[in-house]
Amino acid sequence: MEHDQYRQARLARDPRFDGRFFVAVRTTGIYCRPICPATPPKEENVTYFDSAIAAANAGYRPCLRCRPDSAPGSWAWRGTDTTLERSIRLIDEGALVDGNIPALAARLGISSRYLNKLFQSRLGTSAKHYALHQQLMLAKQLLHDTALPMAEVAAAAGFGSVRRFNDCFARQLQLTPSQIRRASGDPQEGLSLFLSYRPPYAWQPLRDFLALRRIPGLEWVGTDHYGRTLITADGIRGRFTAVHQPQKHGFQVQLQMARSVPLLPIIRQIRRVLDLDAEIATIDAHLTSLPGLAEHLTPGLRLPGIWRPFEAGVRAILGQQVSVAAAHNLVQQLVHEHGEHDGELRQFPTAETLAASSLESLRMPDSRRQTLRRFAAHIAEQGEQTDPTSWLALKGIGPWTVDYVRLRGLSEPDVFLGSDLGVKKALVQRGLDLDPEQAAPWRSYLTFQLWNLL
Repeated sequence: MEHDQYRQARLARDPRFDGRFFVAVRTTGIYCRPICPATPPKEENVTYFDSAIAAANAGYRPCLRCRPDSAPGSWAWRGTDTTLERSIRLIDEGALVDGNIPALAARLGISSRYLNKLFQSRLGTSAKHYALHQQLMLAKQLLHDTALPMAEVAAAAGFGSVRRFNDCFARQLQLTPSQIRRASGDPQEGLSLFLSYRPPYAWQPLRDFLALRRIPGLEWVGTDHYGRTLITADGIRGRFTAVHQPQKHGFQVQLQMARSVPLLPIIRQIRRVLDLDAEIATIDAHLTSLPGLAEHLTPGLRLPGIWRPFEAGVRAILGQQVSVAAAHNLVQQLVHEHGEHDGELRQFPTAETLAASSLESLRMPDSRRQTLRRFAAHIAEQGEQTDPTSWLALKGIGPWTVDYVRLRGLSEPDVFLGSDLGVKKALVQRGLDLDPEQAAPWRSYLTFQLWNLL
C-alpha cells in the first residue's frame, strides 16, 4: 500500500483494512489497529507496519483499547512461498508448542537454517519468535476475555510454566499479565472469545450451506450461530458455538473442552472453518472483473470449512456420484453408527474405527464402501499430515475427491471444482462462459460463488 492509503484507511477507521496493517505511535510507544477508537495521532508521529509482529520487533507494545491480538489474520505472504505458508500453518496448529525447529524443518523437507531464512526475509523474525508471538497474543486475549486463572492461561497458550509465561510476557510485550487483567474490567466466566473478521461477511449463504449438510448431534446451526463437536490431534474432545455479531464484525465463540489443552490450534481451526481471515474485499474485486460474473456475485461469500481433512475425505467419498441429500443421509448414518456418543452429542468416527468396520449397513455400491475402508486404513497408518494428492494412489479416489478435501478440509484458496456437476449446472443456467484460470489465486471462492447460484 502507498503511504496515503495507509493514512486514509487509518483516519476513516475502515474495518476492511483491519489486520492488514498496524499503526505505531512514536510518542506513546504503542501500536494499534487502524480501527482503534482513540483520538487519531498526528501523521508525523505515526509509523506503519504490515504485521503486529513487525511492530513488536520495533519495540512497540500493543494497545489495550483496540487490542491488536483480536485483529483478523493478515496473509500478505499467501501465494508467494508455499513452504513458508505451510510452515506458518503448522506453527499456528501448534507444531512448536511441543516440538522444535529441527523437527519442523525436517517435516517440511528443508534445513533449520533455510526455515529461519524464510521467516527473516518475509516477516523480519525467526520461526521460533513468530510462534512465541502467536502464543503471547492468545494469552493476552484470554486475559482480556476470560476469568481463567493465570496458570490455566499459561497452559492454554502453550507455555510450560507460569514463570516462563510471565518472563516472556514482560519481555516481549512490555506489560505484565496482571496489568492486562486489571485493564480488562469484568472478564466473562468460562472460555468465551471474540473472533473478528474484515467485512463484508455473507453469513446467510454460509449458514444455509452448513445447515443443509448439518449432522444432528455433530453440528448445530441457528439463525445467528454455528457449532459442532471437535477432537484434537491428541484425542481431546470438546465443542464450540460461534454466534455471529455483524455489528461488531465478528463471532462470539463459546468453547468447551474435556480438559485443559493448548488452545491456539483450536482457535486457528475455528477461524479456518468460518474463513475469518480472508482478504474478502480483494477477492471480491478480483472475481468481479471476470466477464459476466459481477451481476451474480454475492459480496463477502466465505469458504465453509470442515474440521479435519479426514472428515472432509469421508464426506467426499460418500458424496461421489450422488445428490447432496443422499450423501447427507449416508454421513448421518455413519456418524450415528460409528461415532462416539456423549448423550445427544456425537463425535465424527475415527479412521481406526472405520478401517476396522465392514460398513455393511451403508446402502451404496460395495466398491465405494471398500474405497472408504482403504482411505480410513491409510489415514490410520499415515496420519492426516500427508499431502492429499498422495491419496490419488488409493483405488476409488480421484481428482474431485482430493480437490474437495483441499477446498473444505484445508480451505486452500485456489481450488476450482470444474468437474463438479453443481458447478457445471450453474455455468449453464446463468449462461456464463468463464475461464477459471482468470480467477486465480481465488478459484475456491469462484467455486462457492457458482454453488451459491443453484
